[in-house]
Amino acid sequence: MATPKPRILPWLVSQLDSGQLEGVAWLNESRTRFRIPWKHGLRQDAQQEDFGIFQAWAQASGAYTPGKDKPDLPTWKRNFRSALNRKEVLRLAEDRSKDPHDPHKIYEFVSSGVGDCPELDTSPETDGRCSTSDTQEDILELLSDMALVPGPNEGPLSLAMATEQPPQLLLSPSLDIPAPCPNSEPPENPLRQLLVPEEEWEFEVTAFYRGRQVFQQTIFCPKGLRLVGSEAGDKALPGQPITLPDPGVSLTDKAVTGYVKRVLSSLGGGLALWRAGQQLWAQRLGHCHTYWAMGEELLPSSGHGPDGEVPKDREGGVFDLKPFVADLIAFIEGSGRSPRYTLWFCMGESWPQDQPWIKKLVMVKVVPTCLRALLEMARAGGASSLENTVDLHISHSHPLSLTADQYKAYLQDLVEDMDF
Repeated sequence: MATPKPRILPWLVSQLDSGQLEGVAWLNESRTRFRIPWKHGLRQDAQQEDFGIFQAWAQASGAYTPGKDKPDLPTWKRNFRSALNRKEVLRLAEDRSKDPHDPHKIYEFVSSGVGDCPELDTSPETDGRCSTSDTQEDILELLSDMALVPGPNEGPLSLAMATEQPPQLLLSPSLDIPAPCPNSEPPENPLRQLLVPEEEWEFEVTAFYRGRQVFQQTIFCPKGLRLVGSEAGDKALPGQPITLPDPGVSLTDKAVTGYVKRVLSSLGGGLALWRAGQQLWAQRLGHCHTYWAMGEELLPSSGHGPDGEVPKDREGGVFDLKPFVADLIAFIEGSGRSPRYTLWFCMGESWPQDQPWIKKLVMVKVVPTCLRALLEMARAGGASSLENTVDLHISHSHPLSLTADQYKAYLQDLVEDMDF
């Protein structure tokens, strides 16, 4: 008969008590705080013993068999971290993983001691069924493999999911998260859908002529979008064309209307914006010079000028998901400001540095709605109960019901996955 998979906490306590793994040790006599080595796999001084705890758990959980399976440090580390992050009786006390001499993390039990943790009960299951705690651990612990692959016509590397079909899910009456069907793999970190190139993002596009809002549309764009000046544009170009409206309908000043029409007519193939992996890229396909900046949702960053000009002959990066998620974690922890996610484009003129942005002829605001939802959830401190949900507006996704700790843990998973 196959050896049953151990539970992570009693297994970890046994490793701490034995003291056989390098750097894995208790930090106090009450056995409530302990340290785990946490060296990045890309460091030049990385040695095999630095990752002993991750490999040991992979072997104990049956995810890795020496001599049979190919070593996979990123997956070992990710699964181990995820298993600990999902434990309510455990919390990350200090993150010293960036320490140049001794990178490690310090965890602590939030109850009075390991003996008070109900999940440390090692009594075997005798009825052949999975307990609720086992199901929760399996769902939240095991994550899908990811690979760095070049996307089609994308240039830079993009994060892609394995091409396996997702498991069919059943709704468990005792849980507010889907439970896997028997003999199926559990679902991945739900936030990781943000990294899958095949998953389109939803964008809210708003246009302003001389500060007056004249257009707003929310659209899913599998191949990106193109801001164009007329419906007669080149439909063979990639991206969903979004036609900016005729200024004569909303503006009364004839001189201003004429200038706006000149800007729109010079858009040509349009201003293209698309997503590749964890980044957003932009390129102008016409003669109209366009400047961009990352600003607030209600106000562009007009005080310091543009962040850059959208290039014509090549793509230019305008947003990176990794620093956004890192800033979001810092914001949740109270050590950083609210991260920005709104793109502003000034078309046909230099950026409004010395005058109000409402004086500019054509300004377009683009908001990835999933990033807005992430920030709104962080501002609320996470879902305080399972009745609170947030819809990330990602294709094929379902509204998420997460506690604040689960939400933060998923974000931390996302950042470390981007490192690999």
